[in-house]
Amino acid sequence: MTYPSIFNDVVGPVMRGPSSSHCAASLRIGRICHDLMDGKISEIEIDFDTHGSLATTHKDQGSDMGLFGGFLGWEAHDERLVDSERHLKAARIAVRINIIDFQAEHPNTYRITLKNPWETHQVVALSTGGGMIEVIEIDKTEVSLAGDSFVTLIYTGDPDSVSQYLKRSTNVNGIQTHNGASCFVLVTTLVPMDDSLLQELSQLEGVKSIKQLNPVLPILAAKDIRVPFITTAEMLAYNKGKNLSLWQLAARYESIRGNISEEAVFSKMDEIRIIMRDAVETGLKGTEFEDRILGPQSVKFKAMMEDKKLVDGEVLNRIIMHVSAIMEVKSSMGVIVAAPTAGSCGAMPGAILGVADALGLSEEETVKALLIAGLIGVFISAHATFAAELGGCQAECGAGATMAAASLVYLGGGTLPQSLSAASMALQSSLGLICDPIGNRVEAPCLNRNVMAASNALSCANMALADYDHLIPLDEVIETMYEVGKSIPNTLRCTNLGGLSITKTAKEIEQRLGQKQFFKSC
Repeated sequence: MTYPSIFNDVVGPVMRGPSSSHCAASLRIGRICHDLMDGKISEIEIDFDTHGSLATTHKDQGSDMGLFGGFLGWEAHDERLVDSERHLKAARIAVRINIIDFQAEHPNTYRITLKNPWETHQVVALSTGGGMIEVIEIDKTEVSLAGDSFVTLIYTGDPDSVSQYLKRSTNVNGIQTHNGASCFVLVTTLVPMDDSLLQELSQLEGVKSIKQLNPVLPILAAKDIRVPFITTAEMLAYNKGKNLSLWQLAARYESIRGNISEEAVFSKMDEIRIIMRDAVETGLKGTEFEDRILGPQSVKFKAMMEDKKLVDGEVLNRIIMHVSAIMEVKSSMGVIVAAPTAGSCGAMPGAILGVADALGLSEEETVKALLIAGLIGVFISAHATFAAELGGCQAECGAGATMAAASLVYLGGGTLPQSLSAASMALQSSLGLICDPIGNRVEAPCLNRNVMAASNALSCANMALADYDHLIPLDEVIETMYEVGKSIPNTLRCTNLGGLSITKTAKEIEQRLGQKQFFKSC
């Protein structure tokens, strides 16, 4: 069982780029590679499996861009990301990308070999959805790292002896001894390892080198992660006699899970709210970016809405405008919050901000609604996936609709059971949704589906407020979504091999974009 964090797994990362599972995740993997090499890299060889998603999407959906930024030690929101390939060349780092059959089990597998004149290392890592990662191998030795702690690797011929020495330290979170193809002791801590301890370790007999990997996630993992509940059924049982609201339960969950105060949880979500709001305002001013399919359509929509030239639907039209603005910022390499993914970054924020604006609600109420969305996302992340490569667009826009629906019920004055009912109906309505980006870009039909997801959330919220019967509990619908996702053909799970992706017009768009990129690079 995994215990997701609202800020690690659900509402985040703060990033640039078209796709969180491509751009942000690859950057985080690249950051770990950067640290493993102490920032000194001369050559990089990247392998993508022939049968995986990355074989056909790594360039156009931003995996290369994110990796290159990570190799340089950048953050996921760095404004230089769009030019990361040029910066990598300026740093005299040679890169080769291979598409080969190495029997990767996960569709988003990165196998990376790093070299400089003194050493060679290899990292195998997965992008697991929404910008989250798992490093599964270092130097052909099995590990499991999520990037949520400080990691010290002590390469030694006698790992057992080093491990015994480390057990004297009280500052150590976890110690793992690895006697695989490479022998090292892997130490995790919540703070950087003390310099004096590092000095002592370096002087131990048999110690060859010490590497320190910095965390890439905002919320670090406690030594023994615990949570008050991990399903909606458990949450309801936990809340018996407490009568906490859904946003309070969200704050309680994240506080216990991350070992931070509930006030800190609320404050951090307020920071997220501000970034989301800035994205809406930026989008509505008009965005420009050469390498994209769709232009700034939300600007005209706003003007027509204000001039009463659209079919009447005040709240829904405001939601459409907000969703569109956020998606346009994403497509123009602006800063957005993956919520739960970059491909679905408009649905949940656009719905919540749009309704909050329409109802004239406070910033505090908006933060509470975002916390509710985060908690619903925790249940999805724990028992299903946000990765379109594993579950289709139901895992992205479907999840966004589900998160938003619960929040909109709260903004409408509804009850906790009504929020769960709305979430269930929204996810039921999303089952089977495929992922087939046009032109191998995360723009269309992604925009339409984000709008559909937000509209679905509003409809289901109002249905729940009117006590429509959702029939199937949310926990069971989440389990169903995961099973349905596995049955969707891989050609319809973000591979650019099926659906709208392979229509005649989509291929013409893809070719045109490729030519623009070629001439620009020349």
